[in-house]
Amino acid sequence: MTDFSDDPLYVILRSKREATRFQILVEIAEHQPAVRQQEIAAKLGVTPQAVSEYIRELADEGLVTAHGRGRYEVTKSGIEWVLRHAEALEAYARHVNRDIIQQVAVWTAIARDEIQKGDTVGVVMQDGWLYATKEEQSATGLATMDAIPGEDLGVARLNGIIQHEEGLVHVCKVPRVERGGSRQVSIDLLREAIQNVEMVGAVGLESYVALRKAGIEPDMFFGSREGVVEAAFHGRECAIFIVDEEFTDFLKRLETVGLTYTIHDLISS
Repeated sequence: MTDFSDDPLYVILRSKREATRFQILVEIAEHQPAVRQQEIAAKLGVTPQAVSEYIRELADEGLVTAHGRGRYEVTKSGIEWVLRHAEALEAYARHVNRDIIQQVAVWTAIARDEIQKGDTVGVVMQDGWLYATKEEQSATGLATMDAIPGEDLGVARLNGIIQHEEGLVHVCKVPRVERGGSRQVSIDLLREAIQNVEMVGAVGLESYVALRKAGIEPDMFFGSREGVVEAAFHGRECAIFIVDEEFTDFLKRLETVGLTYTIHDLISS
């Protein structure tokens, strides 16, 4: 019988104890040196006594050091232990997503041609929409049903890379009302910022009013942050008008997901 006892993935997935140790180490690393055992216990769904016992074991094994009550740090060995198991989990997640889910998932596309169930189709993205065609493309799949041009179509066993370019995001900062709000926004600069965009989102009533003053109705208001991110991922060039107190957090969001953006100053000098 194969021995998986040294396989970090096997250890984490099969042992609740090891999974809990892993989570506790991650929590300590995130909040060190001041660590609240009660908060860890509540987050992981175990008792504070159990967390205390786990931390004592981790300290005995040299994965954690204690500097007095409630003050802990993950050691170099502890970090290496976490990284080893995290890398195993990440590799497993990639395997599930790329090799398994892709084989059983059904993607929805618009048929460009008359397609029969079982046909091999090329899959391409254009203007943010996914299309299935009989023409050869860098990504292919199997049609799960018959479809006529313009009809929705299921595509399974998707392979290859769907060629598309992500859209640029124009980020336009608008002052909060206590700093002048829409009154501080130059209508000329606003219109210049959106002259090439396909979709416009607004965050904050100040942004909405500024757009309305320019005679523009935003495409998105509620949920516009994620809407703009999703649209840009699908190749649409977007602009988002966002109040200044949320401006920095949104830039961090764009950087986290790897989208390209440009910043516009809407206040006349």
